[in-house]
Amino acid sequence: MATPKPTLSSRLMANPVVRIVLGLVLTFAAVPLTMILASQLVAKPYRIVWPQLLAAVLVWFGYRFYVRRIEKRQPTELATQGMARELGAGLLIGAGLVALTFAVLAALGAYRFDGVNAASATMLLPLAELVLVGMAEEMMFRGVIFGVIERSLGSKAAIVISALLFSLAHLPNEGVSVLAISVIAAYGVLQAALYMKTRRLWICIGTHIAWNYCVSQVFSSTVSGHAATDGLLRGELLGNAMLTGGAFGIEGSLVALVLIAVTAAAWPRRA
Repeated sequence: MATPKPTLSSRLMANPVVRIVLGLVLTFAAVPLTMILASQLVAKPYRIVWPQLLAAVLVWFGYRFYVRRIEKRQPTELATQGMARELGAGLLIGAGLVALTFAVLAALGAYRFDGVNAASATMLLPLAELVLVGMAEEMMFRGVIFGVIERSLGSKAAIVISALLFSLAHLPNEGVSVLAISVIAAYGVLQAALYMKTRRLWICIGTHIAWNYCVSQVFSSTVSGHAATDGLLRGELLGNAMLTGGAFGIEGSLVALVLIAVTAAAWPRRA
């Protein structure tokens, strides 16, 4: 008996590139749509926090829809059991790496601490955007891109390709350099290692949020070329751009590259 010829749609769905594109679209499409609708329907003073949180919820639903309908499996990487513990671990890892980076920079004379600003509830407002960024980027780069490539080409290829694409996504940012791209790629490898250890995204999301929040809102420094804001601590990066990261911030620093690369290399890959 002749084997039925695969349909065009089934062949397309079996193609890794098609699956990645569909996954990225379904996961991220809610972000620009939510922001555009909010800007058109709601006055600016009332567009604080909630559009980002709404977009984060829609990203979560979009990724689950992709996994169930395109990947034909359950999204166990987003299971809520153990979520708080894994998020907490990720937050500690991200905050610890940032604190260690600034400590080493201070020891090298490349960071000067000037004092502490008064704590304010406004320092919590950026969390909404950082939660959205952490969720969207981790679901896209670790959930979709890493996941599809690993199932198609294996873990090593998935680590390299997902980290490379993650770093290249930061090319438009101000102050980007070869060193900055190397740091972001090393961070992508670390995130892949965290994902491979737990096979869940929560620890990766926690690390991502904590890194961005601590750099910007604790150390008042530039994040991936985005302008610095007044956070909890006052300080100044001084001297050679290879240490300070220049306009890109500490994510373009040789110190950050070494610390992240060592952590990524030392982190176990399997649960």
